[in-house]
Amino acid sequence: MSSNAGVLAARLEAEAGALVPAAAAVVSHQAMLLETAIKAAASGRPGPNAPTGDYRRSWTTEVRATAAGVEAVVGTNKPQANRLEYGFVGADSLGRVYHQPPLPHVGPSVDRLGPGFVAALGHLAEGIVR
Repeated sequence: MSSNAGVLAARLEAEAGALVPAAAAVVSHQAMLLETAIKAAASGRPGPNAPTGDYRRSWTTEVRATAAGVEAVVGTNKPQANRLEYGFVGADSLGRVYHQPPLPHVGPSVDRLGPGFVAALGHLAEGIVR
């Protein structure tokens, strides 16, 4: 039984220098698409209303290389994010009672763009293996 594992390993080693920048480009592009989709979904029904645009503008993307590869964080520092995405029923810390339905805008955006992200990484991997 023979294998091309040695050849493939050598090829992957040779391509490693180009892999991180290429992966960073794919991850960065896909993360920006996600940020844009979240902002669009947070611009009125069925997502949350955006009377001032402050919440929508608060979404940011950070891409960085790590020891494990490349990662992107798409997020907001606004405290209302969880309440808008998942809803809130009950009393808050000030005793005000709410029955706020969820207005999902992050989850649907991730679900819609996830397959494209996986496909883009697949194309990157195919390019290295060829």
